Amino acid sequence: MKMPVLFVGHGSPMNALEENSFTRALREVRKKLPKPKAVCVVSAHWVTSGCHVLDVAWPETIHDFYGFPRPLYEVQYPAPGALTEAKRLAMEHHLLTDQEWGLDHGAWSVLRHLYPDAGVPVFEVSLDHACGFAEHVALGKRMRHLRERGVLILGSGNLVHNLRKINWEMPHAAYPWAEEFDHKVKKAIAEHDVESLSAPDRWGRSLLAEAHPTLEHYAPILYCLGSTDERDRSAIHTRGWSSARSRCAWRSSSPWILEARWNRPQWRRISMSSRNLASGGMNEASKAA
Repeated sequence: MKMPVLFVGHGSPMNALEENSFTRALREVRKKLPKPKAVCVVSAHWVTSGCHVLDVAWPETIHDFYGFPRPLYEVQYPAPGALTEAKRLAMEHHLLTDQEWGLDHGAWSVLRHLYPDAGVPVFEVSLDHACGFAEHVALGKRMRHLRERGVLILGSGNLVHNLRKINWEMPHAAYPWAEEFDHKVKKAIAEHDVESLSAPDRWGRSLLAEAHPTLEHYAPILYCLGSTDERDRSAIHTRGWSSARSRCAWRSSSPWILEARWNRPQWRRISMSSRNLASGGMNEASKAA
């Protein structure tokens, strides 16, 4: 059975524990998804030199953030790895296998709601910081065959992601530039306009820099769109805003998109500048301590 593609704006790691509109929406998605043989996650929180494929039997639960309540650090997501699919993907496309990573919060905070029993095997594919937009789309196209083998492709990032511009006095309002970028992305998704999505700097470099000062949260959408085609029907499922981040749910015969909330505490991440990715590569810029 051909599996869907799912893009989720994962929001705050606290969504792993909280009961809110986002987590309720994820549970509704769960009811509509066929059960996959495995899940392949492309997360904003795993950026590497070269594209890596997680190849471990039992991935550890990585708590890659700080400043959150202790119960969040006690959460475990003990899903098995998907060794056969991981090794096959790496071999077929000459990717690097990795035995040191695990499941970062971009993966487990979402999977915990989709598959709460952790019974579905999971593996991750990293973002190569040297790749440009078009190269991410191209790898997504090469991963399309996973769907035919019963693998759900899950992209975890955000359509708009600028934590520096969060306005805590207007938590559910959107800046004009955020609304503009969000509208352009959703329109391109609805029209399956991969060309526009793979060149968002053409919408304006300053607009892209406002919407994504770093691009690790944008890149996963390119894998999701690359792994679909014009035959996949799409529709916006829900919409919403939280601070400087868009929140929506997008559904099709293959992809869904859900955008979640973000709360004040920070998490560690490797950042990639809009300027570097737009010019053809994502450079490893910094890690928040």
